[in-house]
Amino acid sequence: MDMLSTLYLRATEFIARKREEAEEGQGMVEYALILVLIAIVVIVILQVVGKQVNNVFSNISNGLAS
Repeated sequence: MDMLSTLYLRATEFIARKREEAEEGQGMVEYALILVLIAIVVIVILQVVGKQVNNVFSNISNGLAS
């Protein structure tokens, strides 16, 4: 092979590797967004149900202390 063909092959391999790395990074961002969404849902649920759960544990604690 001549030098120009070798340079072309190396350049295409480099571009292909960079595309694969970019796709992996994109997947990580998607997973991070899903985790953030799950965390927000859990926080909202805990705020809505938190007082009721606290009352249940307080009743149990008071019952054991008596």
